[in-house]
Amino acid sequence: MRVAYLAWDYPPAPSGLSTAAREIAESLAEAGADVTVFTLDRTGCDRVGGVDVVGLALPPGGALARLRRRGSAGHLAAPLAFRRAVLAAHARQPFDVAEATNWYAPAVLLAGRRDLPLVTRSSTPAAFTRDAPATLRDRLDGRTADFLERRQARGSAGLVANTAEHGAVIARAYGLSGPQPGAVIGLSLPPAITEAARGASYPEHEEPVRLLFVGRAEARKGFDALLGAMAILADEAARGSGPSVRLDLVGVPAADLPADLPAAARACIRPLGRVPADDLAQAYAGAHVVLAPSRYESFGLVYQEALAYGRPVVACALDASARAFVGDPGAGPLARDATGAALADAIRPLLADPDVRVAYRARALAAAGRFTREGLARQTLDLYARALASAQSRQAR
Repeated sequence: MRVAYLAWDYPPAPSGLSTAAREIAESLAEAGADVTVFTLDRTGCDRVGGVDVVGLALPPGGALARLRRRGSAGHLAAPLAFRRAVLAAHARQPFDVAEATNWYAPAVLLAGRRDLPLVTRSSTPAAFTRDAPATLRDRLDGRTADFLERRQARGSAGLVANTAEHGAVIARAYGLSGPQPGAVIGLSLPPAITEAARGASYPEHEEPVRLLFVGRAEARKGFDALLGAMAILADEAARGSGPSVRLDLVGVPAADLPADLPAAARACIRPLGRVPADDLAQAYAGAHVVLAPSRYESFGLVYQEALAYGRPVVACALDASARAFVGDPGAGPLARDATGAALADAIRPLLADPDVRVAYRARALAAAGRFTREGLARQTLDLYARALASAQSRQAR
């Protein structure tokens, strides 16, 4: 099967979407599919991991680059670039199917084509990742993005959700009620991560207790609750009623820390910004506990990465993926709510007792490895076949 995969970025770009894109593309290639990735984060062509990678970075000063800077209309710049490149390649050698994320609708201008069925694999909707719009321009910009995402999803020949709960959220967000084939398919971890995790020891009794957060400084990720918890725990440590702690923030630059963060909390936090894969591996290996207090995750790759390293995870009970991947196997405690006080309550027993951390570590290791490339490819190819059959049936009518 010949597949066109549309990606905003692709490794070595350090983002969750790029990691997912590589897992999907390389798992399909390993299963025998002919995969071409079209990505906006580079120029030129390359072949990596059995996958052809075509860079579509918009030339500075070009028409699409100028369009991209124009408010609501700018959301069409990337879809136009993707459409032009994919259809040109399709004309030379037809693809059987195309796949893209829902996030900001990169494939909206390919949706509904009968000669090239589109499968949309849903990440978190853009609306869930934006702060409240401050201006009319921001509101219009957000509404345009949401409209394009709905249009892409509704015009897709197949839909993928990472979990059943995620699929229900997507259906409500986009008002989906159509007959598209759908599937729930979990994402695998890159072999490099599983290999590095397999050889990572655990710092059982070292001090201070090292905590790790991997994500962005946004409300959906529970970053406000994280800082609130650190203010509480750092104050307790300063008063001698709690152990000393250090929190590394991967993906969060120093500029994202609020100006009113208490001095005691600021002193024990290291904002590292975006880091390359090797540094991320070192961060996981050096952590006692991973903090992931998201209010909502479409899947939660951080949960899977932490489990692979055998790190206890402190998550939030508001998130269905946290309940399934962390709470159910007992890989870590779940904060009852996304507040600083609730998160501090969940963290405190792991700070106080190394044996508690070790017990959670054992359950985390037992819960790891649930999703594999083989399963990802098999389920994805099955959905592609159903989407293709559905598109051909509509064409015959």
